Amino acid sequence: MKEFELKQQGEIKRLTNKTFKFDERIKDGWFSAVYFLKTKKIVEEHLANNVITMQFFQKKDAVLCGTDEAIALLHTFADNPEDLEIYSLQDGDKVSPYESVLTVTGRYQDFGFLEGIVDGILGRRTSVATNVYEVVNAAGVSGKQKPVIFMGDRDDHYTQQAGDGYAAYIGGSTAQATHAMNEWWGKQGIGTMPHALVQIFKGDIVKATLAYKETFPDDELIALVDYNNDVITDSLKVAREFKDELKGVRVDTSKNMVDKYFFRNQHLMGSFDPRGVNPQLIFALRKALDDEGFNHVKIVASGGFTEEKIKRFESLHVPIDMYGVGSNLLKMKIGFTGDNVLLNNEHEAKQGRKFSPNPRLEKVDYTGE
Repeated sequence: MKEFELKQQGEIKRLTNKTFKFDERIKDGWFSAVYFLKTKKIVEEHLANNVITMQFFQKKDAVLCGTDEAIALLHTFADNPEDLEIYSLQDGDKVSPYESVLTVTGRYQDFGFLEGIVDGILGRRTSVATNVYEVVNAAGVSGKQKPVIFMGDRDDHYTQQAGDGYAAYIGGSTAQATHAMNEWWGKQGIGTMPHALVQIFKGDIVKATLAYKETFPDDELIALVDYNNDVITDSLKVAREFKDELKGVRVDTSKNMVDKYFFRNQHLMGSFDPRGVNPQLIFALRKALDDEGFNHVKIVASGGFTEEKIKRFESLHVPIDMYGVGSNLLKMKIGFTGDNVLLNNEHEAKQGRKFSPNPRLEKVDYTGE
């Protein structure tokens, strides 16, 4: 059983390195800024008994993520981790600008060199979780919550998929493109066909979909219909062929392309931007499917969707059933700061910073893991 399941069941309080599988070189300072390593050595030689309190915060309204990972890092690589006093919020908590989300008290030389790594963990995970939360909220503004597929595999380094997938889950996306994205929280990736499959069948969407169905008969059948830049024609082809077996079509028209539907209906042009996946194209697709009795076929849309674009589509009640979002969910817009604010339990901090007690913080027990 995965640690995430144990945490959900209340068996453990926090995820540990059993989940995160940290690079052992962290212990040697390989990923720490050199000035932290130099400070560690100076303190060991000159002020070894001083105790400091470090607090972490960021500057936006956000969905916090990365606390379990940061705590596991401290418990795994700090010297004498059992001596550290750690207080923290939980992954998924809503946080305010400048709110303390994590405090660590102990000898500087025991954990100070991990400051930048903790900042990076909290910043990345909270950015992704917040981005996804905002997009998921946007996909529900019409009153019906539409699922959001996290499709960030091609937009970042593959080594980040597990952590980003977990952060996306914390933000509200339970459908994700790769198995790695689901690694920490326990499911498998989902997906049907890429353009490559249609290309291999020379653009024949029916043959490509048939091959998919025969190879993966237990999957929900969803056809990718923009390969020939004629989504209505190709959607009707697969709907007529597979009827009730077809569960959905996915539209992923490039923002630089105008679907052939508009060239056949030039009287519609002039009052809107016809490029890419646009409301008029989706309305026309929905009508074409419904007119032939394919009301059950859902429409999945992907390609360039942002919080703002989804809000616009939802405000217009565009009949999209599910959104696929990639690169816009991975933008790093939240940065964390770790400040030393107490020295031997007395105020000592750089000008403009101070210890900010937060009654929401929970004490973290050291479990030896």
